[in-house]
Amino acid sequence: MKFLQLFGGLRSVVIGMVHLKALPGAPGCVLPVAQILEEACKEAEIYRKAGIDGLMVENMNDIPYTLHVGPEVTASMAAVCAAVRQTCPHLPLGVQVLACANQQALAVALAADLDFIRAEGFVFSHVADEGLVSACAGDLLRYRKAIGAEHIQIFADIKKKHSSHAVTADVSVSETAKAAEFFLADGVILTGVATGQEADPRELKEVQRSVRIPVLIGSGVTLDNVEKYTDANALIIGSYFKHHGDWRNNVDYDKVETFMDKIDQLRN
Repeated sequence: MKFLQLFGGLRSVVIGMVHLKALPGAPGCVLPVAQILEEACKEAEIYRKAGIDGLMVENMNDIPYTLHVGPEVTASMAAVCAAVRQTCPHLPLGVQVLACANQQALAVALAADLDFIRAEGFVFSHVADEGLVSACAGDLLRYRKAIGAEHIQIFADIKKKHSSHAVTADVSVSETAKAAEFFLADGVILTGVATGQEADPRELKEVQRSVRIPVLIGSGVTLDNVEKYTDANALIIGSYFKHHGDWRNNVDYDKVETFMDKIDQLRN
């Protein structure tokens, strides 16, 4: 119900990614926060004009990622997300703080008046390229309760990309989704094995049969393959919307507009 209220009952909601330039403390940081903020707002405005359904802000350029995110990242992202909210006051907005900084993401979302976060490592421990990731659902939902942020939805990755799942190889993707639903996730996210890689359409059907919460696709959607994923509640798209399909590049207005035109046709 919360998902439907947020997105107005749209089918195949399209969420565009705003990838921030490297933030203070990251090895690649070369810009002041004010300029990072300005570029993020410009990108958000391009998406808005092209007809996007929602946006999510992410510190994608903070490579290599760490599981020990400093307060400078949380503070910078809160400032940037608040500015993006002012730029797009009526769009559903979310945030992801890499890597696996889910409590920080909730704090940012609360401070910046955002609507949702994307959470990694919600259920079941696994080995990510950043290191060992432990399940966080119990602590995360208690933190959300404690800070009065229960209106902020948590969309949880299952079988997270850029990770080994050998430890949980005996736990299927549908069982993982069921566990996330049981642990009160507001939605689950399916991805390919890496950024920009397609999710398995068969897994989409499998998970949808297993849970009653929204199922989102979190990587690999393009104009050419979108019809495989129109049953999903939402499509989170970053790489494809950038020039030359590279997440490091700027948003391509024409690609976003063309994609949204096709989505409108498929919805009708």
